[in-house]
Amino acid sequence: MHPFLAEAVGTMILVLLGDGVVANVVLQKTKGHNSGWIVITAGWAAAVTVAVYLVNSISGAHLNPAVTIALATIGRFPWDQVPLYIGGQMLGAFVGAVLVWLAYLPHWAATDSAADKLGVFSTGPAVRHTGANFAAEVIATFVLMLGLLAIMRPENLVPNTGFDKGFSPVLVGLLVAAVGISLGGPTGYAINPARDLGPRIAHAILPIPGKGSSDWGYAWIPVAGPVVGAVLGAVFFKLHW
Repeated sequence: MHPFLAEAVGTMILVLLGDGVVANVVLQKTKGHNSGWIVITAGWAAAVTVAVYLVNSISGAHLNPAVTIALATIGRFPWDQVPLYIGGQMLGAFVGAVLVWLAYLPHWAATDSAADKLGVFSTGPAVRHTGANFAAEVIATFVLMLGLLAIMRPENLVPNTGFDKGFSPVLVGLLVAAVGISLGGPTGYAINPARDLGPRIAHAILPIPGKGSSDWGYAWIPVAGPVVGAVLGAVFFKLHW
């Protein structure tokens, strides 16, 4: 499989399962309605784990433009491959969101809240404050990037124990769970521009009854914040480890 396709498929699975758990919790008349934040964070952690297992051996499973840009910034990934990876991630995120729409097709009309419908696809602030919302995304993605680079360090991956290949995606999932549970409250922890922007575009295009605005005024924060946070995290890691 070509790395472009691997990033597209991996990000599609990530968004399908991640946005899928949000749909299950917030849309009306689902089996998981109102099951809460812990279910959402657990679902996203599992989504990341499955997606990384699926394509890690092919593309390295970046699945996140912020991670791709940060790795390139510190010389761990070639810059000429960055547009290819980001293109795959954006395509996969869009397709994954469309599949969530299809999977929950009867529930959009059954749900009155336009905000809940948008929340299935993309993140939004609990309290709208541009500076604080941006800072929350920077901080959360800074921690994510530090954790990813720590997991990737050869000395932390013990050969022949399962921690070198077989178990490392589980560690990535636990990292995402920790970020979500501890730092996701202010903004819903996008920590991934493709995960937010691709589904937001899908929300704008799809025929969802009563969907309301796609909140484009906020949309730059879950794109720019994660990129800044990931680059800062990668540079900090390179300087001190």
